[in-house]
Amino acid sequence: MKHFAIIPGDGIGKEVIAAGMEVLDAVSQISSFEYDGEYSQIGSDRYLKTGELLTDQDISDLKKKDAIYFGAIGDPRVKPGILEGGILLKMRAVFDQYINLRPVTSWFPLVPLKREVDFDIHFLRENTEDFYMGLGKRFGPSYSDKKNADGSYDVELGVKRESYNMDFKVNAHPTADDDYSIEIGLVSRKGITRWADYAMKYAIARGDDKVTLVDKANVITNNYGMQREIFQQKADEYGLKLEFMFVDAMSMAMIVRPETFGTVAVPNLFGDILTDLGAQLQGGLGMGGSGNINPNGVSMFEPIHGSAPDIAGQGKANPIAAVLAAQMLLENQGFPKEGKMLHDAVRYVLDHNQTTPDLGGKLKTAEVGKAIADFILNQKK
Repeated sequence: MKHFAIIPGDGIGKEVIAAGMEVLDAVSQISSFEYDGEYSQIGSDRYLKTGELLTDQDISDLKKKDAIYFGAIGDPRVKPGILEGGILLKMRAVFDQYINLRPVTSWFPLVPLKREVDFDIHFLRENTEDFYMGLGKRFGPSYSDKKNADGSYDVELGVKRESYNMDFKVNAHPTADDDYSIEIGLVSRKGITRWADYAMKYAIARGDDKVTLVDKANVITNNYGMQREIFQQKADEYGLKLEFMFVDAMSMAMIVRPETFGTVAVPNLFGDILTDLGAQLQGGLGMGGSGNINPNGVSMFEPIHGSAPDIAGQGKANPIAAVLAAQMLLENQGFPKEGKMLHDAVRYVLDHNQTTPDLGGKLKTAEVGKAIADFILNQKK
């Protein structure tokens, strides 16, 4: 029996997770997969009532689960960044989910390329370091910082992670009286090493003979130079080829020759951008599932789209990304055959136009979920 935390979150998250749960129920009826799901109200509604984001009690409760199934976060009533930083990014940090896995698969005929080509790129985005750590601050005459007698500013920054804490004290001496902003992209040898190790093992498990490492080492030389050295050491250790790609070249290559990539490792900031490009390659944000993975802890699986408040409650949301996230959850929890059931069911509804209007169909969110669930249930007959 598996024990999952279900966090629908905000907006369309509630609708797509409901569809995903119907699909998981269908799988449990025809296979050895058994689970119980405990719902959590973490999200904007609770925050607006209580001011609570991700509490210590939430963390304690979630740590008892095998995995987390998450919908979406974001609400126009809340200033951007509060929910995302206080819930989603904090969850990734607290549970040390250092791998963000995002498959990019050629779901024809949805692929917006001029030629039909099969591709199956699996992005392994480092999920806890780089420029997404909140190590930033603004300072200057427009802010509350007091200028020292010599005209300098004392800028204090800090970050807490499961693997380490880091405090910075920067004494800034601007030569011009102006406002400034600083954002630090921090990486650690331990953080890169475990990510590189995971990438090599993942590539071997997939049957790939190489890993592609994306960066911008020609201008961000220290962070990504160290990253390249460690990845090369790991590639040599595992007997794999290592291909280096600058992020701008990679964005072009994904359009021109996506079939040439398999396992792709990409740092946090660039990974956020490239995987959204990848989502469009496979048919839009409604087709992308993702996993925030701690190989030795609690992992979280979610669709890559946001809460889309403009269409929430209208039945227009495409639930396939949430279903594909459920597929990843099943595979992560040791049920690969059951995961393939979901993949095959998605292929079926696409082939039979049992989709929401964004994919050319006429069904509502719940109806697509039911169509996928029905296909799975029919496999028992």
